Amino acid sequence: MPMTGETQRLSLNAKLVAVRKRAAQILQTEAYWRAFLPTLGLVALYILAALLRLPHYLPDSVRLILLAGWAILCGRRLYTDLKRIPPISPHAADHRIEEVSGLKNRPLTTLTDKPAGLQDVHTTALWHAHKARTLSEIVTLKAGFPRLWPRTFFSRFATLSLIAALTGGVVLAGYSAPGRILAAFVPDWDDPDTPMPHVEAWITPPSYTSAMPVFLGSAASNPSVPQNAKLTAIVTGTDTAPVLRTGYNQIKNYKTTRLDSQSWKLEASLERSGLIRLRGRGRTLRQWAVTIEPDGVPSAEWGPSPGAQKNDWRTRLPFQAAHAFGLDSLTAELQLAHPGRGTQRTLAVPLPLSGHPKSVKGAVSPDLSEDPWAGETVTGRIVAHSVSGQSGASKPVTFRLGTRVFHSPVARAVLDLRKRYALGQENREDTASDLAVLGDAPGPVQNHTGMLLNLADIVAILNNRHTDNETAQISAVNLMWDLALDIEDRQKDKNEASAQASLDVRAAQAAVAQQLEYMNKTGRGDKNAQQELKERMATLNNALARKMQALTEQAMRDHTIIPDMQNFSQANQNAFSGLMKQMQKDAMSGNPEEAMKRLQQMEDAAERMRNATPKDMAAMAQQMIAQAKAKEQAAALRDMTSKQAALLDHSQSRIDANSAEEAGDSEDEGANDNYQSMPTSELLRQLGLPVPPDADNSPAPQTNNNNQAKLPDPAKAEAQAAARRNDRAVQHALQRALDELQNEFKDLTGKTPPAFAEAKQSMQNAMKALGDGEDTVTASEQQKTLDALRKGRQQMQQIMKGDGRSAPSSFLPSFGMGSGKGQGDNNQNGKGQSGKGDDGSSPVSDADGSDGSDPKHSKNDPLGRTMGSGNDQGHDESSEVPDSVARQRARDIEQELRRRDSDRTRSKQELDYLDRLLKSF
Repeated sequence: MPMTGETQRLSLNAKLVAVRKRAAQILQTEAYWRAFLPTLGLVALYILAALLRLPHYLPDSVRLILLAGWAILCGRRLYTDLKRIPPISPHAADHRIEEVSGLKNRPLTTLTDKPAGLQDVHTTALWHAHKARTLSEIVTLKAGFPRLWPRTFFSRFATLSLIAALTGGVVLAGYSAPGRILAAFVPDWDDPDTPMPHVEAWITPPSYTSAMPVFLGSAASNPSVPQNAKLTAIVTGTDTAPVLRTGYNQIKNYKTTRLDSQSWKLEASLERSGLIRLRGRGRTLRQWAVTIEPDGVPSAEWGPSPGAQKNDWRTRLPFQAAHAFGLDSLTAELQLAHPGRGTQRTLAVPLPLSGHPKSVKGAVSPDLSEDPWAGETVTGRIVAHSVSGQSGASKPVTFRLGTRVFHSPVARAVLDLRKRYALGQENREDTASDLAVLGDAPGPVQNHTGMLLNLADIVAILNNRHTDNETAQISAVNLMWDLALDIEDRQKDKNEASAQASLDVRAAQAAVAQQLEYMNKTGRGDKNAQQELKERMATLNNALARKMQALTEQAMRDHTIIPDMQNFSQANQNAFSGLMKQMQKDAMSGNPEEAMKRLQQMEDAAERMRNATPKDMAAMAQQMIAQAKAKEQAAALRDMTSKQAALLDHSQSRIDANSAEEAGDSEDEGANDNYQSMPTSELLRQLGLPVPPDADNSPAPQTNNNNQAKLPDPAKAEAQAAARRNDRAVQHALQRALDELQNEFKDLTGKTPPAFAEAKQSMQNAMKALGDGEDTVTASEQQKTLDALRKGRQQMQQIMKGDGRSAPSSFLPSFGMGSGKGQGDNNQNGKGQSGKGDDGSSPVSDADGSDGSDPKHSKNDPLGRTMGSGNDQGHDESSEVPDSVARQRARDIEQELRRRDSDRTRSKQELDYLDRLLKSF
């Protein structure tokens, strides 16, 4: 439908209104642009200076003043120019539309004009017709775009020059342009062209890890460190404090310290993994991707069979714990398994630690029989604390605490009252009343003034209302324990001296234990503390001597047979004195754990001494006799081993002489060491090295020019035959001696070392070879005999040591069988203590203390001969030659072995063995 004239006119009017609005906006934009141009020019000049690094040479304070002044200047100019902007008039907007739209004769002005003079109806109608025709002639209306380019020549020249200068500055700055511009507007930032400050950084692991510091180089580092490690950075060459940028809760204890005007120290503890940036003056100086190894809790577990064994007053506490950085303390926390039976408390038993081991495994057997919970079922757990401050606990286990056996009815009654009062099953008044009734009854308390006063003191403490319940309970419980022990001792010991000695021993033991604990806690090992320990140990030694004297007198009165009373008393003195010296040595050398173990052994011996009966004295006498016999048997075995080694020397000398004669090559002054003619097996025996079963026993190829074998010397052959007969007789005698030793040892222990049968068989083979004149076979069987005898010696020790249950009990530490299965089996880091039996006593030794089987302490070679002896005919001390001859001999044999190793005509098996053998030289 075609538009009517009126519709077309309305559409042009609406379009004209919109174009006029846009034109006004364009003119307004141009006005603001012209107002901003001077300010932008000033800013561009500062940017140009920044690209040329001119502000960067100024100190931060001067640069800040310059920047502030320049900002004020720019702001002032901008404010002035903005105030000068005039409002946009409608005529200016119409003029811009007419100019952009290309309208001639300014038709938009016609639309807004009015006729001059008086107006009538005809004039007005004519004017409206003229406006309508003018409006109909307008085809397009446009407002155009803002004209931002400067109008004047000077403005254009200045703009072009500034743009060219900025372009040149950007090209000159290169990739550093953004950094230079940013640094110019931030006074405490450096541009990329400024030299980096010097950074030294390292991470110190916690002291408990014993790890070395990790130094962080200039390149990107990705260290892996434990939690709570300390990061330290020293930054030199900047007057502004650098900072560490990290993630959330990644570091703690962050601290910055100014060392001087250009140096800074930053410290922080690392908690979590992540990227750490060291920033200073707007730049990243260093960055590290740190991986934190979390500090886990220590692991703790119970060992097998915790608790007291049957009829054992000690409580075995086996344990094991581990932590990556080390353990600081270990405690067994015990609570009653049935809380309703007593008051709620926790019994903490410290477990021994040597230093700060990363893992520990062992067992202790503390004496908890004095605790009111003795004999009760408890629930315990092992609590481990690491050196890093972490703690962990084991799963709870249930076991029974050890308790002492009391035979006196009165002592058991006192202990029953003590337990019920300590467990809260009886109040103070009832306990005092029961004790008073017990004291009035006829019996040991009534008959002894000291015990009666002790009981009265306990009753007074319980009835004293001015004493609080906790203090009264602690005092009464301790005194009732002492009273029960005193009653028990006086029932067993009929004389006053023995009972008093038992009291003195317990008091002296408590004093020594208190001093050791004091030295352990305070770490004090000065002369005063050592002197105090020495005096208390002397008091304990005297008390033990008095107790032993009383037991000896009682044994004599009971007609108990003790062999060699003088030696028995000497053994007693040596046993306790040696243990005390070792305990004092451990305490003074800073090893209180070992000292406490020695004291525990002494307490066990004293407890067995307190419970000793005439039957125990007789059993100990039998044990002493058995040990004396064991020493005699060990000495006999050593003498047998020495004689067997002499027989081997005889066989070896005959082999050497025959080999030298066959080779026809004698060395200096008739020596028979022609190594080139010896078989490889004999050379290895000369060096004391093991001979493989498949070694070549044939002599080396002979190089005799006449290729004729020499006839044997009849006289020499007869002498060797006589020597073989003599050796065969000695070998037969040694076999009979071995049979007798085997029977005696079986009578003593009921067991026979299996190695004795091997030795007997090898002796029989050696005798047969001697009868056949085969010296090589004889030497081989005699070597087997020596090995079997040494093996038998070790088996004798193991049998004598036993499992700690077959031997009779004793109250001397050197003869005792320990206090329980758990005693002495403490083992840390998998390293046990050697040189002691399972029972805590030293194994039986020879008369001279050595059997020659320990290569670290023996002065014999692997053939049983004295080191440095060049004589093959026995152990005549007068015929020993200097060690230099033996060393030269070994070097000659080594050279011969190397020559044979280079002989490729020998068997591959022998060559392989020689190759492996010579690698150790």
